[in-house]
Amino acid sequence: MTASPRFLGFPDRLADGHVPRAVIFGAGHGSTYPGKDSSGHALAADAIRAASQDDAALIEHWDFDLGGPLFDGKPVSCIDAGDVPTTMHDNAGNRARIEAKMREILALPSVPILIGGDCSMTIPFLTGFTDHGPVWVLQIDAHIDWRDEVYGERHGYSSPMRRASEMPHVAGMVQVGLRSVGSAGITDIEAARRYGSRFVTAREVHAQGVEAALRHIPEGARVVVTLDCDSLDPSIMPGVAARTPGGLTCTQVIDLVAGLGRRARIAGVDLVEFYPPADIDGLSALTAARLLVNVVGTIVRQV
Repeated sequence: MTASPRFLGFPDRLADGHVPRAVIFGAGHGSTYPGKDSSGHALAADAIRAASQDDAALIEHWDFDLGGPLFDGKPVSCIDAGDVPTTMHDNAGNRARIEAKMREILALPSVPILIGGDCSMTIPFLTGFTDHGPVWVLQIDAHIDWRDEVYGERHGYSSPMRRASEMPHVAGMVQVGLRSVGSAGITDIEAARRYGSRFVTAREVHAQGVEAALRHIPEGARVVVTLDCDSLDPSIMPGVAARTPGGLTCTQVIDLVAGLGRRARIAGVDLVEFYPPADIDGLSALTAARLLVNVVGTIVRQV
């Protein structure tokens, strides 16, 4: 069996015991609902890695998104640690393995970057910061993900922000990109507002710019970003399970990441809800890879 290429050709470790600034890792499965098939989501991490390969030889070239080369003229300081082994429907086991990987990365210390399938993986990703708080959460998503349970499962893809609100180390959250009719009921909206979540709709970003969201993030805060691919408009990110018109542009998401890097400190990033079976001509994988390049470039520029 041929090993999958690493993202942008990054190494799986740095020489001479150097600590990486960021560690990319993938996961195939989180907490799947009974009777649901999440096998398509498990293809996401390798599809993104494959889409990055055309630029692997160009990381020392000038990047106009970043205002310089990816690593700002310094040596490569990000690694791709491969995938956490997961099994569909082994929900508790998958959460435990993702949390264990998070503890390993944060102990280095490095910034964890998770790429993968549905956003149920966001729950163990955020749980991994239990001993590394307080953190704020910036959720970039079409949906608020505040369901308490679905089909008896409280850790599925409809519930990550509800579970995040229950974590003592999460100091607050901003939810940006919201639009249309999602899975949220009125009681879910009321619960999120009681908690103090700041809602920023996609229309507000289109009208006011990314500052509509960034102004809610305290300056200097440590922030975990959860980037749901359906936050982007399906014209540029068709490879999602819930296509919703009116989404954010690629430039708006890049500006959110860059603005966050200037205002606060990015402590971790997950990129989730990419669904390769729905992609068109590899467009979503290419867009996801480009967004991750901007994430890495922003992180390595943090003081």
